[in-house]
Amino acid sequence: MKIKNIRYSFVAVGLLLLSSSCGEDFLTVDPKGLPLVDNYYRDESEAFSGLVAAYDIMGKQSKGFENMITMLNAGSDDFYAGGGGPGDGAGIHGFDNYKLDKIIMPRSYWGDFFQGIARANILLLKLPDVNMSEAKKIRFAAEAKALRGYYYFELVRTFRNLPLILTPISPAEGYNVTQVAPEEIYAQIEKDLIEAKAALPNTIDVATEGGRFSKGSVQALLGKVYLYEGKNALAAAEFAEVNGTPGGTSMYGYKLLAKFSDLWVISNKFNSEAIIEIMHTDKSNADWGFWGGGADEGNSVNIMVGPRGFERSSNAIPDYVSGWSFNPVTPSLYNAMKGDPRFESTIFDVLPLVASGAAKYAKGDQDTGYFLKKFMPLNSDTTEGGGATALNYKQDTYAIRLADTYLMEAEALGGTGARAQALLDAVRARVGLASVPVSLDAIANERRLELAGEGHRWFDLVRTGQAATVLASSGFVAGKNEIWPIPQKDLENTKLVQNPNY
Repeated sequence: MKIKNIRYSFVAVGLLLLSSSCGEDFLTVDPKGLPLVDNYYRDESEAFSGLVAAYDIMGKQSKGFENMITMLNAGSDDFYAGGGGPGDGAGIHGFDNYKLDKIIMPRSYWGDFFQGIARANILLLKLPDVNMSEAKKIRFAAEAKALRGYYYFELVRTFRNLPLILTPISPAEGYNVTQVAPEEIYAQIEKDLIEAKAALPNTIDVATEGGRFSKGSVQALLGKVYLYEGKNALAAAEFAEVNGTPGGTSMYGYKLLAKFSDLWVISNKFNSEAIIEIMHTDKSNADWGFWGGGADEGNSVNIMVGPRGFERSSNAIPDYVSGWSFNPVTPSLYNAMKGDPRFESTIFDVLPLVASGAAKYAKGDQDTGYFLKKFMPLNSDTTEGGGATALNYKQDTYAIRLADTYLMEAEALGGTGARAQALLDAVRARVGLASVPVSLDAIANERRLELAGEGHRWFDLVRTGQAATVLASSGFVAGKNEIWPIPQKDLENTKLVQNPNY
């Protein structure tokens, strides 16, 4: 992730830190880099480079082939894995059909977030001795804690049984770490986010600091953490401040966009609905040799989800980029959304265009003819810069947006009461839908339609205990598939223990 208007060299950032995202030393500093780490962080500029490096791991949501969005979509009932064939990504297909095991589990989903934790830990250790103002030290430390909390939250939701690493460790120490109870991980996440929230500015200037955490964004994340822990009263209290009056502008300046479709306009970055936004650029010159390795800053979801071999023969239809046909939409989601005002911004139905001769495409694996339109770029969005054009799309993605926090607060309120009703109504009214009686089922259904394809559905099913029923036909096994297997290579020669039933 690149913080807005801040240019930095990945060569310079590489001086700082870390092992590659994969490998048995995922928790540690690369030994070859230790002298450089010791000599770094001399001034504010170097400390800021370290902070940017820690932020960069947030791009895991949508960078590289092994991104969170397409992986999580594949495990839900709303999308298939797709792609070129059953062998096109063993991990994503294994999650789709619930045959994911310790061998085909992509290592980056474990290693990348621990890499982010390690970067945050190094920055927290070094900051007290950096030659810079105390005010900026406090802010940088708060951001590092928020990032550590964010990365641990991603890991505890997917792997549950984790080591808790709060200071840099050597490779030798890394072999001896052990896992702690998930409750201990959650307690640390809470501590980090509470401390960060207290020290961060209420808002940021998106023109110069877009992408950095504010008090509002951390408060939204804390509310989400509480919700996952079942601490609903605490969650509702955090969300209430983030959300403000339903349909209005909150104390942090958050407000639902008037048009749902505007959320997916690529140039509409840092709009009023964005709470935590993952940044991308078409100017990182990303290329195949380092795609997914950390130096690429393009949005890979953009190229992955479009129809393979797409060509239009009529200018009356959008000139979409030919993609790789990952995450084809299931008939279940298609039918659920048909007639909903959000359908046109969410799902691209190519079948009538093919039938009329207006377009053609090549059927990929698990083809349905329905594609995830939210992330489909036009050919006019293709970069004219260096690198591989397929890897350099610039659409930002939302980790948390306001409609999401509205619905999470309504859920935390138990799906009942006037405020929960108003929150649900606001999300529906934005797209011209009438009020429906609020309930947990109504909120869950609204989340499915509002947030379709954004990587939330699988977590929602697991969190609410519905996954075993909804995903039974896909092979989901209760007591096992609520979490992922730890990659085998990351267990070898360590004291870490594999997750149950894997």
